[in-house]
Amino acid sequence: MGNGANGMIKTVWQMLLSMFAFVSALFFLPERVNAEDIDANKASVSAEHEIRTAEETAKSDRIAEQTINALNAPLYSAFTERYLLDEVKNLRQIVADTHVELTEKIVDRELGVADKALMYATDTVTYFFYLIAGASTLLVLIGWNSMREIKERASRLANDEIKRITNSYEERLDALEHELNRKSRHIAATQEEIGLTNEVHSLWLKASQESSAQNKIVVYDQILGLRPDDVEALTYKADAALSLGQAQWANSLANRALSIDPENSHALYQRACAHAESGYIEEALRDLAEAIEKAEALREQAAMDVSFERLRDHDDFIELTATSEN
Repeated sequence: MGNGANGMIKTVWQMLLSMFAFVSALFFLPERVNAEDIDANKASVSAEHEIRTAEETAKSDRIAEQTINALNAPLYSAFTERYLLDEVKNLRQIVADTHVELTEKIVDRELGVADKALMYATDTVTYFFYLIAGASTLLVLIGWNSMREIKERASRLANDEIKRITNSYEERLDALEHELNRKSRHIAATQEEIGLTNEVHSLWLKASQESSAQNKIVVYDQILGLRPDDVEALTYKADAALSLGQAQWANSLANRALSIDPENSHALYQRACAHAESGYIEEALRDLAEAIEKAEALREQAAMDVSFERLRDHDDFIELTATSEN
């Protein structure tokens, strides 16, 4: 019976010491957890304190075990043992309840921390997306306006440049068209003039081949039909009219030629011949003098021309037709 009591007492002491260590750990554990949540330095201090406490507890356990092993008689009575057993039972219940409560608090705290972290993360993501959405909207509005302005300005510049280039090419094409038209007209006129010249030349050849003055007049009329202002044709026609005895007609043709070319010596000579045949001596001498002044070769022609037959004995005519040999 004594040995059984001693074994029970040893067991009770061991349980008491274990529960004391557990309770101590329970009391120190919240402090350590709170210290870890508050500050890392306090957590390290709590850990050192816990280690020292554990060492002291282990030392007390060894001393108590040595004391229990040295006992030779029961330490407590049966009533005391019963009281201690009830207390140990209550203490175990308290420790269990405390353990459950501590676990619930730790879990609740962890859940609270997790909820707060999740809430902070959710708010952060939400605010971040709000910020991105606002910034994107602002950038879209600004960028849209800027792109629209850039597009409108680029379109306006492109239209202006295209218009400028188009106008430049239109001006160049107009100038080129005018130049082509001018050259075309010039070429056409030149070709026409060449054709007319060839035709007039052939008529002059034909007139030179005609023997009668009447036929020559017909050819000269054809030349004048092509070139109404041909002074040479008028003067030759006046010469042919004089050959037919038409002094007034010859005078009219000579005046027409002189109205076109007042300095034409041959027209002056033909008018002088017409005046001489009509009996206008003074006018004939004046026109002859002016014609000889402009063309010296007419001097010898006038000396032999039958139109001046009435002026052969006139001193002025003799002086006009006199040559250096005479």
